[in-house]
Amino acid sequence: MEDRYSVLIKLEDQLAADGFYCIYNGKRFKPSEVEVCHIYFAQSVDYSESEDMASVPPPDYTELPSCPVCLERLDPDTSGIQSTLCDHSFHCSCISKWTYLSCLVCRLCQQQDAKPACVVCGTSKDPWSCLICGFVGCGRYEKGHASGHWSDNHHRFSLDLEKLQIWDYVGDRYVHRLNQSKLDGKSVVLYSQCCSVKECGTCEYADEGLDGALLNSKIEGILDEYNCLLASELDKQRQHYESLLAEGKSGKESSMSKVVEKAIFSKTHDLEYKLEKFAEEKKAVADRNQELMKKQELLQNKFKEIEERGRLLLKLKDEQIMDLQEQIRDLKVYFEAQKMITSMSDSDTIRGGTVLPVESNQPSSGNPKRRAKSGRRRN
Repeated sequence: MEDRYSVLIKLEDQLAADGFYCIYNGKRFKPSEVEVCHIYFAQSVDYSESEDMASVPPPDYTELPSCPVCLERLDPDTSGIQSTLCDHSFHCSCISKWTYLSCLVCRLCQQQDAKPACVVCGTSKDPWSCLICGFVGCGRYEKGHASGHWSDNHHRFSLDLEKLQIWDYVGDRYVHRLNQSKLDGKSVVLYSQCCSVKECGTCEYADEGLDGALLNSKIEGILDEYNCLLASELDKQRQHYESLLAEGKSGKESSMSKVVEKAIFSKTHDLEYKLEKFAEEKKAVADRNQELMKKQELLQNKFKEIEERGRLLLKLKDEQIMDLQEQIRDLKVYFEAQKMITSMSDSDTIRGGTVLPVESNQPSSGNPKRRAKSGRRRN
């Protein structure tokens, strides 16, 4: 796998090697990573310049298989190994993260029920299990939910749980006869009995006394064929699900873009509505201000008129007061003259006299008409 390496380290002596082993074995490379360091002691190292010779294990040694999940070697000294019913082995830490009941490699359901039933209709007659996803459905002679699953999801291989035979929906035939026995879990060959009384020569039926050596020679080839077929189907399923993930990602991005556009549109619409509302309020305030300015100008004009009118009234009142004062003064002079005339003993001396005007040093500021009137009164 990527970011995983094997390093050969040579130390000075056994004591230094033991100390290095105690310090770094089982320790994480980083606090944020899950992977830990595994240290092993090497008895000897053989160096070869040829890459082909270096990749071939020695004759007395067997290469350890790898875990299908993490692709690390299945070494029981480093971690626990767990095997499934379909004879596939995994690390305990890798298989513990798998939440489904099917095998990670062949998708065989690991929870073997006594009577498997169809997950759609619940019938236990003629059950078939999908080798791709583990779906259990009834056969085509019941309600056909297994074939319906093939039509919907295009999972071409299905296992007959009663006969333990694998059916290929694309080729419309059984792909091979190698299956797993329910008794001991070993691989056996199951034959379908020929209905003909004589040998027909066309079916795959063989005598039960087939030589074991010939059977063992064919098993390995059938297993290789099945593994290649299963690997190709898993690769197709991987491509199918990757395309679904790509479609989901593109759909998510498009939906997110639509949501963002909708949010921007709604926000822009709200801002435009608020802007129009504020413009209307501004216009109303401007109109109100214009009306108030006109009223202020009108009131100022009225105030000026009232002020001018009051000033004229005050001036007229002052003139009336001065006129009244002159009249009072004239009346006083008249009454004094009458008293003086009546007080004089000899009235004949005044009778027939002539009244002469007296020039005043300070001209009167009164009304000339009033003075002429008062002069006429004296006369």
